[in-house]
Amino acid sequence: MSGDDDVLDAEVVGDLVPNRRGQVDLAAGESEESDPDAWLPPEAQEDVQAGIPESTDRAYSGDMRRFAEWCAVVGRRPMPAAPETVTAYLSYLKRTPRKKTKLPYSPSSMGRVIASIRASHRAAGLKPPDTMGARKVVRGYQAELSVANDPRATPDKASPADRTVLADALRMLDRQTLAGRRDAALMLLGHALMSRGSELVPLDWPRSFREVDGGGLLVRVYRKKRKRWQEVEVPLDPEPELCAVRAIRALVAELEAALTGEDRMAFPLFQRIDRYGYLAPEMTRKGKPIGDPSGRMTEEAASDVVDRSIRRTGRLGKWTSHALRRGGVKSARDAGSDLVDIGRHGGWDDRSKALIGYIDEDDSRGARNPLVKIGEAARERAREGS
Repeated sequence: MSGDDDVLDAEVVGDLVPNRRGQVDLAAGESEESDPDAWLPPEAQEDVQAGIPESTDRAYSGDMRRFAEWCAVVGRRPMPAAPETVTAYLSYLKRTPRKKTKLPYSPSSMGRVIASIRASHRAAGLKPPDTMGARKVVRGYQAELSVANDPRATPDKASPADRTVLADALRMLDRQTLAGRRDAALMLLGHALMSRGSELVPLDWPRSFREVDGGGLLVRVYRKKRKRWQEVEVPLDPEPELCAVRAIRALVAELEAALTGEDRMAFPLFQRIDRYGYLAPEMTRKGKPIGDPSGRMTEEAASDVVDRSIRRTGRLGKWTSHALRRGGVKSARDAGSDLVDIGRHGGWDDRSKALIGYIDEDDSRGARNPLVKIGEAARERAREGS
């Protein structure tokens, strides 16, 4: 998944969509009669697909493929799946190590599998199976891991790349090179916007930016989870080395010098750069061109930049592009910003549980400990009464 926010209950389309006869194409030639109107024309299927984040679609499709493979081995029907089949599959995932990690699925990944199965049934025009038993398996598994103090009991979140972390990482960069300027701008702007990597890499110069009074920039960013555009003001930072605006302008100047003709008028802000310093090198796989022809970086490449830059400092953690989003929240909290103001700046809904999940438990220690606040109030009342 693209990030550490809530799992989307998206609908997966494709082979599981009902056909024009109102039937669902199932494994082993089975079919399930459905509402005769329960089919989508190709253009509608494409429209639904466009509403599903690519990372979510990949994850859900992979989950369903593995579920169908397991069903074929044990002789069960993947669709429509019986509640007992889903429960048995989750029990299997709890006990079976994965090839890559040598460990069973985490509870959070198992929760996504349940969502994948339900979403795939809805996309096929079928009633989703009851998953109460499967969810009990997950809850029991999470309790077991918690008692054992196993880190898999909690979601695997990106580490927060706050100002302190970024300052250390930026000192390790050669910001006189094109790659160094790009990496600095990417990390500082991601932190300033509190953005996901998927929101950061689509930015274009100058289309996504506008000058504002005081020398700052107004950045037009598409908040993918909320499906809405937002204009976020990024002012000049009093610390030049940590200033996203200065870093962007330095990068733009370098890019304009490297580009020619009409390419200098409008271009992706964050572009591929090879180890020799060449801009937007052609990439091929088996002789065929791959990657964005404009040279735009991928979300995965942005995460690589963050990981590589921060690991040079020797810091341990999970450093993805999402670390910039979490880091922006932490920096703002450390500066005393109100949680509502942080949420609106970073594109969260005012009732977002995901934002609360970004606040670490140790955030309520020290001066923010509510007992400290109570004690301060008690001392103030005592002084007034004396």
